[in-house]
Amino acid sequence: MPTTPIKLSALKTACKSCSLHDLCLPLGLDMGDIDRLDEIIKRNRPLHKGEYLFNTSDEFTSIFAVRSGSIKTFTESEQGDEQITGLYLPGELIGLDAIHSGSHPCSAIALETTSLCEMPFETLEDLSGEIPELHHQLFRIMSKEIANDQSLLMLMAQKSADERLAAFLVNLSTRLKARNFSETEFNLSMSRKDIGNYLGLTIETISRTFSRFQSEGILSTQRKYVNIHDLQALKALAGLSSNCTKPDCPGKTA
Repeated sequence: MPTTPIKLSALKTACKSCSLHDLCLPLGLDMGDIDRLDEIIKRNRPLHKGEYLFNTSDEFTSIFAVRSGSIKTFTESEQGDEQITGLYLPGELIGLDAIHSGSHPCSAIALETTSLCEMPFETLEDLSGEIPELHHQLFRIMSKEIANDQSLLMLMAQKSADERLAAFLVNLSTRLKARNFSETEFNLSMSRKDIGNYLGLTIETISRTFSRFQSEGILSTQRKYVNIHDLQALKALAGLSSNCTKPDCPGKTA
């Protein structure tokens, strides 16, 4: 799928053959800096559905960028109960939350066949010290991660199932739109059980809420395929302003 230059939300690869090339390049880098950045990128084999990228407490050595597919992160209690903590789409970075401690606080697993770029953090950090624009870009990315975490807290603070599911779908819609995918038609890589876990709702509640949205003409679903017919109505249900176009948009309707 062709892309056009947009604000960066993730730094992945300077590979000229990548379809997300324009999305990935840090603004302001000259070709020599781009080549230096490209040299440190590792492009490993794709992960298949169910394969782990890393496990909780694994040593932190690299950050990863999703080129295609999707990844979920989760923690497990001592009783073995899983709590999903994140969903990562093409153009997004994984592993930034491990920088401060030196080990991953959660596990990451592929929800479908997923290709990634790996950036050894020490090498990236050394290079960013030599290239000011790259250093600035890393700070922008980390700031964005903080904003996304705050957005998730706001989402979980919503009380009704309608608000939580609507906010989740709007969040996916805006993230996909930012990467030149359709904002109204997409496949949900997360199962309804996983969505319920992520939103603090039961799978039965998720299913009933999807059915209610369908009966009201807001969207339609077929297995994992979602077609949003009335995005503005979905935003209203989520309590978001109609002109909100960012995944972490805090704007509320009156």
